[in-house]
Amino acid sequence: MAKRKQQEVEKNQQYNENSQLLRKQTIKELIAPSGIDASNIDYLEIISSVKKYARSFFVSTLPRMCTFPELFRDMYFFGDINTSIYINPIQEARSQNELNRVINELETERIVAADKGNINRESNLTQKRFEAEQLRDEIAAGFNKLYEASVISTIFTYNLSDLDRLTKLLATEMSKSLVGVKTAWAMQEDAFKSNLPLMNDKIKKIHTFDRRSMSTVFPFVTSEVGHSTGIPLGFNKQTGTPILFDNFHSSLTNYNMVIFAKSGAGKSVTMKTLISRSSLLMGIESLALDAEGEYEVVAESLGGINVVLSPTSKTVINLFDLETETAKDEITGKERMVLNVENKVEDVTQALLTMARGSTRSSEVNELTKQIIAESVAEEYAALGITNNPNSLYESSRSFNRGDKLYRDKKKMPTIGSWYKRIQAKAQENMNDDYRYHYSYLLKVMKQYIREYNGQMAYFDGQSTFELLEGAPFINLDISQLEEKFARPLAQQILLTWIWEKFVKKNSEDKRKARQKRVIVDEAWMLLPFPEAVDFLNKMARRARKRNVSLAIISQRFQDFYEKPEAQAVLTSSDTKLFLAQDKSEIQQLKEVFKLSEGEASFLVTCSKGEGLLKVGQDTAVIQITPTRKEFEFVETNMNKLVANNQRDDQRNINKN
Repeated sequence: MAKRKQQEVEKNQQYNENSQLLRKQTIKELIAPSGIDASNIDYLEIISSVKKYARSFFVSTLPRMCTFPELFRDMYFFGDINTSIYINPIQEARSQNELNRVINELETERIVAADKGNINRESNLTQKRFEAEQLRDEIAAGFNKLYEASVISTIFTYNLSDLDRLTKLLATEMSKSLVGVKTAWAMQEDAFKSNLPLMNDKIKKIHTFDRRSMSTVFPFVTSEVGHSTGIPLGFNKQTGTPILFDNFHSSLTNYNMVIFAKSGAGKSVTMKTLISRSSLLMGIESLALDAEGEYEVVAESLGGINVVLSPTSKTVINLFDLETETAKDEITGKERMVLNVENKVEDVTQALLTMARGSTRSSEVNELTKQIIAESVAEEYAALGITNNPNSLYESSRSFNRGDKLYRDKKKMPTIGSWYKRIQAKAQENMNDDYRYHYSYLLKVMKQYIREYNGQMAYFDGQSTFELLEGAPFINLDISQLEEKFARPLAQQILLTWIWEKFVKKNSEDKRKARQKRVIVDEAWMLLPFPEAVDFLNKMARRARKRNVSLAIISQRFQDFYEKPEAQAVLTSSDTKLFLAQDKSEIQQLKEVFKLSEGEASFLVTCSKGEGLLKVGQDTAVIQITPTRKEFEFVETNMNKLVANNQRDDQRNINKN
C-alpha cells in the first residue's frame, strides 16, 4: 500500500516537472526566434518559420532647439518598427559645471570670431551663449533640468529591398524635422539587443535635453480627446478609452468641423451618430443639407422635421427671405436689433449669379451682369420700404398677441418672380447696347426659375411655404431628388443663404443666451465648381462661431478642397478634422499637409469602416466609432448590414425563448 502511494507521488512529481518544462519551452518558443545571423555589417537575419530582416539605427543629430511636439513620431509609427528611449537625469551640480564649461568655450570662440571680423559667427555664438546662460539660471532656480537620452530603433521587413527602401524613406522623413538618423554600422547586434526590453543601452549614442525639449521625444502621436462637456463619440482604438467630444468646447478657436473619407468609409454613419447623441445629451439643434436622402430616418427618430425639395413637391424656399438679428453695442455692451440689407443684397446677388451661369458656368456672366443683378435686388427691397431700420421689415399697422408676447406681421418678401419682372421693365427702358445684351441674357436663362413660365426649377420662386421651428432637435432639408450636376449644388447654395437668415442669425451673440446649433453640408464637394457658392461657404465658416454655430462639412476627397485656393479657408476655419478611410492615391497629400506619420498614413489606407484619425485642436486620437444597436437602425445605410443585424436580433430572441 505504502509502495503504491510512493509510486503515485513520484508519478505526479514527474508529471508536474514535465509540464513545467513543457510550459517553459512553449514560452521560449513564443518570445525568441530560432536564431539570428549577425554576420552582415548593416543588418540582421532573423531565422524563424518565416525569415525576416532587421536594421537598427540611432538618432545622430538634432536641431539646435527641439521646440515643436512629436519631433520623433515617424520613428515610432513607421510600419513594423520598435523603438527604445533611454533617459537618465543629470545631477544639478554636474549640469551647472557642464553649462559653465560650454559658456566659457562659446565666449572664447566669440572673441576669436570678433577679432577676425566674422560678424555672422560672432552673432550666432552670442545667441548660443545667451541660451546656455538662460538654461543655467533656470536649472539653478529649479525651473528646469537636464537629461541624457538616446533613441534607438529597429525596422523589420521580409526582404532586403524593402529594408533598404524604408531605411532611406525614414531618413528623408526625419530630416524634414532636422533630425539625423544613422545605421548602427558594425554594431547591429549591440543595437538590436539595446532595443530589446532588457533596459541595457549597449551603444550609448547620447544627446542632452532640457525638460521642455525632452517632451518632444515621447511617442504621443495619439492623445486622448476627453472634453468633460462632450458626448461619447467612440473609443480610442489604441488605448480603449472613450472619446468624449464637444466641438463647442471653450479650448477650440472655432466650432467648425470637416469629415473626409472615401465612399463607404462611414461618413454619414459618423455624422448621424453625432447628431443623435449631441441632440439627446447636449441639446444641440442640428440642420442638415441632405444631398443623398440619408437623414430622413434620423429626423423621424429624434422627433425632428424632414422637408423634401423636388420638382414635384409643394415646398418653396424664398431666396429673398430676410431676418433681423441681434448685435452687441460696442459702447454699452447691450444687445440691440439690427437689419443689414446690404449684406443680404450681396448674398442674393451671389446666388442669382450662380443661377445665371448655369451648369455650363457661362462666360457670358461678367461684372456688368453682377452690377445689373445687385442694383435690381436692392431696388426690390427698397420698393417695399425695407431699409436698415429693423422696424421697416414689418407691417406697421398689423400686430397680434401670442401668449404674453406681442407679434407683428412681417412684410411679404420679394421673390425671384418679382425680381424677374423688374428686369423685364428695366430692359425695356434701357437703350444702352451693353446693358440691353445682359438684360436679354438674364431674361433668357432665368426663365427656368420662374413659376409663371412653368420653369423646371421654380421651387425657389414664391413665398417660403414653411418656417423653421425654434427648438427642433433636427431639421433635414432633403435635396436628393434634384438633378445632381447643377440643381443640387444650386440648392445647397440657396439653402445655405436661407439657413443663415432663418437658423443662424436668430442666435444671440451672447453665449449665455445662444443655443448650440450645427449646420451639416453633406457631399460638400458639389459646391466647389461654383465660385459664388464656395465664397458663401467660406463666409459662413468664418462667421458661424460668433453665433455659437458649428458648420460641419462632409466630403469625399480632401484634395478637392485643398487644391482649390478659394476653398482652403474652410479647412483653416475648422478646428476639428476627422479623417476616415482614404484612397491610396490621395494619402500622400493628406500626409504632407497635416504632417501625418508613416504609420498614421498607412492606417488611413487600411482601416475599417468607422475607424479614422480625429484631430481636435492640438490633440489627435485614433478613433473607432461604433453605433449602439438601437442607433444602428437609423444610422446604417447599407441595407445588407441592416438585414443581417435584424436577423441576428431575431435569432437571439428565439434563443431566449
